[in-house]
Amino acid sequence: MILWCSKSTGFGRESYNGKNHAILQKLSKNIVMTIQNAQQQIDQWIKTVGVRYFSELTNMVILTEEVGELARHMARIYGDQSYKEGEQKSPSTGSPLADEMADILWVLICLANQTGVDLSEALQKNFEKKNIRDATRHQMNEKLRDNKKE
Repeated sequence: MILWCSKSTGFGRESYNGKNHAILQKLSKNIVMTIQNAQQQIDQWIKTVGVRYFSELTNMVILTEEVGELARHMARIYGDQSYKEGEQKSPSTGSPLADEMADILWVLICLANQTGVDLSEALQKNFEKKNIRDATRHQMNEKLRDNKKE
């Protein structure tokens, strides 16, 4: 999925048309995106294509809805539920899990942008917190040692 290609790459909203769609899709598969890049590109997309952000409350509700859609697929793929006859199991974009996870990430990044959260910094601080708090916690957990799943 292409979030946005900057003018410096020669592609942008102004130069986008149906003819270069295949080129953009091919290029997007070779791009490694950082969290910071994703925040910037989503912000640019929202402000140009999306017009403006939905309210924070609306985006929180959309995030909850997207998590529910992921949970629905998880219950059918890994749980005891099954898809209904004729129900589309996979979107045209591929895996339903990947599609729903990307939707969740998109809305989460929108919320971060709206509330001024630098997700790269927040994730780094979260790693530091977990490394201190959980340094030996999981190694000492009998439940994890007995049921090794790797």
